[in-house]
Amino acid sequence: MITEQAAAELVSAALAERDAIQANLLELDGSFAKQVLEGATLSGATRDRWGTASVALATLWETFLAYSAVIDRVAALGTGPKRPARKDLPELSDLLTEGCIQLPGPPVPLARRDLAAVARPPVTLTAAVGAMRRLFTQVTEVTSAVESVWAALGPPLDAATADLARCAPLLAGLGAEAEAELRAVSADLDAQRAASNADPLALWRPDPAGTQGGRTDTSSADRLRERAAALAAKIAELDRVRRQARHRIDELTAAVAGARAARQDAVTAWQEAATRITALPAPPPDIGEPPLAGLDALAARGEWSRLAAELGRCEADLAASGAQTTGLREAATAALDKREELRGLLRAYKAKAGRLGGSEDADLAAKYEQAYRLLWTAPCDLAAAATAVADYQRAILATKGRQ
Repeated sequence: MITEQAAAELVSAALAERDAIQANLLELDGSFAKQVLEGATLSGATRDRWGTASVALATLWETFLAYSAVIDRVAALGTGPKRPARKDLPELSDLLTEGCIQLPGPPVPLARRDLAAVARPPVTLTAAVGAMRRLFTQVTEVTSAVESVWAALGPPLDAATADLARCAPLLAGLGAEAEAELRAVSADLDAQRAASNADPLALWRPDPAGTQGGRTDTSSADRLRERAAALAAKIAELDRVRRQARHRIDELTAAVAGARAARQDAVTAWQEAATRITALPAPPPDIGEPPLAGLDALAARGEWSRLAAELGRCEADLAASGAQTTGLREAATAALDKREELRGLLRAYKAKAGRLGGSEDADLAAKYEQAYRLLWTAPCDLAAAATAVADYQRAILATKGRQ
């Protein structure tokens, strides 16, 4: 038989353990996943696993009630002034160490039963706690997995919902295609939410190592989020085109006029350069007239997708023409600059030849005259002039080497 001191310590530990178990059971019972699963219409793996977990949870509470009744008796005998009393130690010792709790469930099969044993023998407090721990784990594995799935699916599905809600008010008048896309994505979103509510565990991938962990397959939700984001961006762009259609058409008209003026200036500069330099690149084609009547018609019919595409094409063509105009002007300027650079080099080389005493050298003089004639003849053949200047430079270097 245990001593009074030992009994008091065991009673205190048993009460603390019961309080902890009760707190965890109440938290489980009030958890969001348990509340939803208990009232939802489930399907698939979630229906099967929650069916088993529900039985385990009912057994867990039934076991706890029997266990708690024994703990109440232990508390009555072992707590309070002058407790535990010596006379209560035998009963208290039996309650704390011997079989005193009848666990729920079917009786032990007759083939495995001892002749003198009862159909379902009582178990100790320790064994009852062990049984409740196993049942608790069985239930929380399901609720925790469900909560993990919902937590992982929430952000992508909520983001998709927000995107659709944001673009829905803009949809009127944007065309049947955009409306059909919005209906399709909305239907898929509703279907995925319904599926994740009815069978969240269909998306749960347990840890291959066999632990209680795992991960949620969010690939479908992520794809749906991407579709919703793309559709929202598309609708926002169509709405922008609708609101800015007149302004963009007017801007295009003005931009074409400006581009034509710039091209004319560039062609004039090219023509001036062509009188001085040969083999300049030919001017690009004239800038065409934008299809203003067609753009206006698309806007009048509300064909915003086609209008956006046509405006984009016109703007891209105009940008390409602007780049060609810039290239034409730069080519003319570069050719004139190159001629001036070669003239400067020729002067510098002539001065160098004079310092080296080559002023009377007939070969140097001939090469200089050749380069000079090419550079000061209009139009100038830049390639031939560059070759002549290089030949003159090499001749000067050869003269220096001989000296």
